[in-house]
Amino acid sequence: MYKNYLFDLYGTLVDINTNEWNDTLWENMAKIYSLSGASYTSKELNEKYHKYLDEQIRSIPKEKYTTNPEPQIEYVFQRLFTEKGVECDMSIACATGRTFRALSLNYIKLYDGVHELFEAIRSHGGKIFLLSNAQRIFTEPEIRMLGIYDEFDYVMISSDEGCAKPDVKFYNCLLKKFGLDPKESIMIGNDYITDIQGSYNAGLDSLYLHTNISPDIKGKLLAKYRVMDGDIFKAIKFLFPDMK
Repeated sequence: MYKNYLFDLYGTLVDINTNEWNDTLWENMAKIYSLSGASYTSKELNEKYHKYLDEQIRSIPKEKYTTNPEPQIEYVFQRLFTEKGVECDMSIACATGRTFRALSLNYIKLYDGVHELFEAIRSHGGKIFLLSNAQRIFTEPEIRMLGIYDEFDYVMISSDEGCAKPDVKFYNCLLKKFGLDPKESIMIGNDYITDIQGSYNAGLDSLYLHTNISPDIKGKLLAKYRVMDGDIFKAIKFLFPDMK
């Protein structure tokens, strides 16, 4: 029995589909910027967004990560204003980022069994942590909207830390912050590299959930437990065999 349950989010607890390559998205975002005085064509905005995102990634201090740096994307949305001479504080940048996310979001929903899994963990005295490769300005509103934010003992998001899974530094950020024993902890995720290989390298057991948005497995799957059809109720049985 484990004491600490570390969860990936997207593709593990949450089914999501976004499209950041949709021409209509960039046309609408260009209108939003232009109406605020930062005039862009959709093509220019798309190109500048990716340029500034790359620059933001390169600006992350080397001590923050080993292999996988993670930027804070709100600074990209802010720069898209300021480069056109338009003042933009962080609240406006974050609101613009959330608008971008909403316009690119096709759907978002919880997988079946999420609440039951959380209930099983709590009934066995476990703690629940989120360890997600994500942007705080996108993810926190989404998990609040889905009603699971308060289920977590702590929410750790890669954009806050400057590094992302499978970087062991990201795992260690959480382990060290709460003094968690890796031997008493398990990672639950849907990506055989970021969640499973990463947690293995950090000294944790793992449970792999193969869901509709899991990447193809092209190497060794290092998970202790495997649910190849994404059925969270099967995961509950693996983790808590005493439950009927």
